Amino acid sequence: MCCSSSKDKMTTYLTTLPTEDEGGPPPDWLDQPNRMFPDDLKTAMSSEAADLARKPLVVMDQSAPRGGTWFKPTTLEELLGLMRMYAEDGECKIVVGNTEVGIETKFKQAFYPRYIYPAHSIEALYNVSFTSDSIQIGACAPLSTLQHVCETAEVGSSSSSSVALKRIAGPIKNMLRWFASSQIRNVACLGGNLVTASPISDMNPMLAALGAQLVLSSIGEGGGGPVSRRKVSVSEFFLRYRTVNLKPYELVESIEIPLLQPSLEFVAPFKQARRREDDISIVTSGMRMLIAPEGNGYVIKEASMAFGGMAPTTVMASKTAEALIGKPFVADTFRSDVSQILIDELYLPENVPGGQVEYRRALASSYLYQFYLHCVGELESDIERSEVSLPPAPVVADVEKSGAVSFVCSAKPSIGGVQKYPAPKVATGLEGRDKDSAPSKEAVTKLATDKDEVGKAKPHASGPLHCTGEALYVDDIPIPPSTLHGHLVLATQCDVELMNIDVTPATSIPGVEAVYTYKDLEKVGGNNVLGPITKDEFCFLPIGEKAVFVGQPIGICIADSLEVAELGAKSVAVKYGEAEGGTVVTIDQAIKANSFYDFATATIERGAVDDIFVSAEIADDCDKLVTVSGTFRSGGQEHFYLETNTALVVPSESATNLTIYSSTQAPTKTQSYCASATNTPASKVVVRMKRMGGGFGGKETRSAFSACAAAVAAKISNRPVRLTLGRDVDMSITGGRHAFTTTYRAAARIDSNGVARLEALDVKLYNNGGSAFDLSGPVLCRGLFHIDGCYEWPHFRAVGRVCKTAQPPHTAFRGFGGPQGIAACEHVIQHLALACDTPIDTLRRSNMYKAAHSTPFGTILGNELKWNVPKMWDDLQAELNLAARRQAIEIFNSAN
Repeated sequence: MCCSSSKDKMTTYLTTLPTEDEGGPPPDWLDQPNRMFPDDLKTAMSSEAADLARKPLVVMDQSAPRGGTWFKPTTLEELLGLMRMYAEDGECKIVVGNTEVGIETKFKQAFYPRYIYPAHSIEALYNVSFTSDSIQIGACAPLSTLQHVCETAEVGSSSSSSVALKRIAGPIKNMLRWFASSQIRNVACLGGNLVTASPISDMNPMLAALGAQLVLSSIGEGGGGPVSRRKVSVSEFFLRYRTVNLKPYELVESIEIPLLQPSLEFVAPFKQARRREDDISIVTSGMRMLIAPEGNGYVIKEASMAFGGMAPTTVMASKTAEALIGKPFVADTFRSDVSQILIDELYLPENVPGGQVEYRRALASSYLYQFYLHCVGELESDIERSEVSLPPAPVVADVEKSGAVSFVCSAKPSIGGVQKYPAPKVATGLEGRDKDSAPSKEAVTKLATDKDEVGKAKPHASGPLHCTGEALYVDDIPIPPSTLHGHLVLATQCDVELMNIDVTPATSIPGVEAVYTYKDLEKVGGNNVLGPITKDEFCFLPIGEKAVFVGQPIGICIADSLEVAELGAKSVAVKYGEAEGGTVVTIDQAIKANSFYDFATATIERGAVDDIFVSAEIADDCDKLVTVSGTFRSGGQEHFYLETNTALVVPSESATNLTIYSSTQAPTKTQSYCASATNTPASKVVVRMKRMGGGFGGKETRSAFSACAAAVAAKISNRPVRLTLGRDVDMSITGGRHAFTTTYRAAARIDSNGVARLEALDVKLYNNGGSAFDLSGPVLCRGLFHIDGCYEWPHFRAVGRVCKTAQPPHTAFRGFGGPQGIAACEHVIQHLALACDTPIDTLRRSNMYKAAHSTPFGTILGNELKWNVPKMWDDLQAELNLAARRQAIEIFNSAN
């Protein structure tokens, strides 16, 4: 059962799982989360234990160097005193859920000598309460607590005060449902969310629109005197990107949200993300409006709206709100120039981080009209409840009513699925027969029950081990005695010369065994160069060479524990030369700087491409040549295998033999590279690879450098060495799918019957190879072989070039360049279809290869290579009834 389950998922489990009488789990299976804990943890705390819990606590973390000191104050005065003592110098951090500080310390290498965790006995920080005119939220109250309190308030009584509370509680609850995951909401707090000042926060725009205020507390110098407080409105709290109106020694004690009027005042949250759950917002908003009766309608008295994702901070649309005040509450008000005022007010430059400029502005504008539709629905409810006569609500056309429905306020759908298995293929050659000649059901059953194993379902060889968690991956292998843990020393700059490496700061740390660099590798006679096609990489970057990408391995630190090894690696003092500037990172920059692997340039050509583009028309006036040109870009992609690159190297026979357990797709390459790097005969290097936690091409060549680094350390130290890359390190230095940029010219001839025939394609493919060649050439060639798609181009030219940039070397990925080529081809087809005013499916079908056609690279279709694409296309068009489906889609879209 998932923590993000829909509300009725529990009901589904209860109705679908067998009962105890039917052989199912006992009735108390639902109580398993409680029964898993010892009774001592569930019983009430004794008075002595309670007294101890109320006492301040100081803990010095000595489990690892730079562990820091933790304080647990039990009163507000103690907390503010600590902040006055340490926070002004930036030497402490308040930690409640560790959802932000944890990221800073782990991934941004931040270090804070002191951490303060406020005890739950400081009730003002953890309570959520209601007054006659506001909601008081303790800054440290978990988001899940706030969510549950608001959910309870939403189903309260129908008195005027309860209605006013519901109008705020409901939207807060709805927004929090989609805020991160249950695990995060159980520990994260609203105060931390505010102080973090994320420009795409979900709750900050809501609070700003509601007119919420923050209570900021502090204490006098020296930690004495009474607690002083000041209030700051949320709308004025955010000064600039990640900077807030909060002094270093001040604490956000609570958040006060004023209640709305019991009627005619409305608020709604809005959010759009790439997926609904566990994803950051593209644009988020909170909107509030107060209307009043006037004549036979209503007029807008107050309005406020705030947006996230539209500026470096949460931003108020004050000009739009001013334009609304005094206007009639009708649809035309929100469709008129007010919408344009909002678009102009939320201006985004073309190079804004996150991109999607027009989409984000359109989203913000659409929220405004959705808010109007939402308010009309709420107004209708207010009119029904009202004891006095009110004018009727504005009429909303049926086709627009769906606009008032947002997933933010809707119930989460129930999650379920059904998987259907086809009949097993139990007859030899069944794939080659026509579907009408398939064996009968009786024959299938007979063959399936035969002793013949063909066609019978067989579990995965490691299936039982996967299900029980007993399947061992490299990092699960029990380590031998005296094993050392490794961490790579990585370059922090690129396009600069490596001047010096000082390992003394690392080796002076207790627990660090050694730091090995290229000098140590050369001492054992190892070869420091690597590369699957061209030897253009180093195992460890030598002094005097240029660091070609951030994260390039400089050395490896080995220590008694992974934590000490990581600290040692980060303590190595590395000196770089002066940056020359003009670092090439993107494909466009590489083209401008003429930065290519020239030896990998490839061309496929047939026909007379240039002649076709000389004239836009053919001699016959009835035949026209339509030409288009443009650029298509496809971005890179991270492999994100579940198991990062890992190696365990065990030396034996005085380090003359090496046994390497590696998560790799290429054991032979790993053996060859490690033997070369350690000056060990390949016959004495054994590579074992039982299973991988995913590879997808990312461990075909890019696993070699980590295995080599561990092998060098094990060879020199004569002790087993385990090297497991952290997820952040693996993602940042191992490369991924190649980004492609395709520039094209294409032509199609429209004959007298209006049929468009493809005439010519002239394309240039550029892929981002990164700082080393790796497999970029073969990936580019695969893209060239797929750029024609499944279409006949009589005149064709495709030129491919690999760009040399300062990114990590990019490598194999499923599809190996084919998807990038096909996607670019389909983009060209779509461009031509628009230019020819021809349905795209018609253009596709009428220009597909036919049997006996030849591809630009010489493959003849229909002989030994069967050509089934046209038949498959026709069968799918007929069987899936695509025309009727498209018509139904058009009807639905026009009515909603």
